[in-house]
Amino acid sequence: MSPFPLEAFLAGLPWTALSVIVVLGVTFAVAVAQGRHSVMDVAWGPGFVAVAAVSFALSAGAGDDARRLLLLVLTGIWGSRLGTHIGRRARGGHEDPRYAALLEGAPGPRNVYALRRVYLPQGTVMFFVSLTVQVGMFSTGPLGALAVAGVLCWLIGFFFEAVGDWQLARFKADPSRRGTVLDTGLWRYTRHPNYFGDAAVWAGLFLIAADSWPGILTVLSPALMIWTLAGKTGKPLTEKAMSGRPGYREYVESTSGFIPRPPRRH
Repeated sequence: MSPFPLEAFLAGLPWTALSVIVVLGVTFAVAVAQGRHSVMDVAWGPGFVAVAAVSFALSAGAGDDARRLLLLVLTGIWGSRLGTHIGRRARGGHEDPRYAALLEGAPGPRNVYALRRVYLPQGTVMFFVSLTVQVGMFSTGPLGALAVAGVLCWLIGFFFEAVGDWQLARFKADPSRRGTVLDTGLWRYTRHPNYFGDAAVWAGLFLIAADSWPGILTVLSPALMIWTLAGKTGKPLTEKAMSGRPGYREYVESTSGFIPRPPRRH
């Protein structure tokens, strides 16, 4: 196995950082034009795709080709689907209440404040989480058993995220279900199949990168993503918004909060 091309990896970091800046810069321009900064959610997935594409180009001749292509394809599928899904859901809408509350009472120009409170933190998280993919692109050595486990983990995660989003979209489109709780399909086994799926996707990408040294050193990147989904902004904010809905307390008592499992019986 060839040693990790540290010099080439470090030389590529400014370019991957620039790709994040470009994506967020375009997103900010669109947000200002539309008057709503929640379009940042649409750019989240495509931002990772941009980083993966730049890393793939920079790592040519340095990293293992099979691992490079696998990380590019899996990140591209995940990020493109997520961006398309959120873009369709947000099309023609107004500012998301979360962003409205965050930017309310901004000291000075609202857009300048949004750069500091929305784009800078999310861009930093995007770059840090993507280090798993970036390091994996430059890693040498053939794919092994850990990479196979990573692909399986990614497939499980992508299934839960994509199917969970599809089931939720159908639920919201049914006027007769308005004000009720979605507790069927994948939502019967976890209150957040989409968030769990997202976490499993990044755990899978990490396993693919960790299959070759020094990918294992990027463990904090997926850990940050999983913590954000399960303990910071994903699950907690969603459950806070749903807490007053009739039947939601019973749903919480019977259904797993994150990792899927059979529902409890009362």
